[in-house]
Amino acid sequence: MRRRWWVLGSVVVVAVLALVAGPWVYGTWIATDDAPAASVSTSGAQAATGDVNGTWRVDPGTAPNATAAGYTVHEVLNGASVTVVGSTGEVDGQVTIDADKLTAATVTVRVESIKIDNARRDGQFAGNVMAVGTYPTARFTLDRPVDLSALPTDGTTATLPATGTLELRGVTRPVTVDVKVLHSGQALIASGSIPVTWKDFGVQPPSLGFVTVDDAGTVDFLVHLATS
Repeated sequence: MRRRWWVLGSVVVVAVLALVAGPWVYGTWIATDDAPAASVSTSGAQAATGDVNGTWRVDPGTAPNATAAGYTVHEVLNGASVTVVGSTGEVDGQVTIDADKLTAATVTVRVESIKIDNARRDGQFAGNVMAVGTYPTARFTLDRPVDLSALPTDGTTATLPATGTLELRGVTRPVTVDVKVLHSGQALIASGSIPVTWKDFGVQPPSLGFVTVDDAGTVDFLVHLATS
């Protein structure tokens, strides 16, 4: 009888430990944060050549400054705190610079192509969250000129505030973003993370019991620009 109670007690202890320690084990040994969103790198940067004024178009670029856009969000998954970053290279756009001022800019992202290499999460993002069949793209449009007269030409960066309109899931709202800009050789490279509250854009963060997604996150971009 004593042996039976000992075995039963051991089973209960193991079950309780699994319940309590399970999320810790998952968070420590299984769940990992995704790589941070892409940001302008000065690795291999060169002194600027040519005039900054003119029309520039988004092109693919090359690592570490390859064009990419997507989102960053924090979530709790099976009790573990995780940062999730989705991205795509399917980005298009054009900017106009006149008299050393950025006077117009539009960047369009194919939301339906954003991936994090997890089929289940990607499917949830494309379907219930972003409804990409109805809203396949997101777009940022500059609303006010940005002064580029102090942009370095020695392969270093400047951080400049930009004001514009973000269109996400068919909803448009004014946004501000600090843009890191590099003029390297004959290329312009810019990156930034736009803070967003998802519900402001009609996006309902998933809360499915085993996963709870934060109400806010960022829309991220890195664009490599070449003269057209």
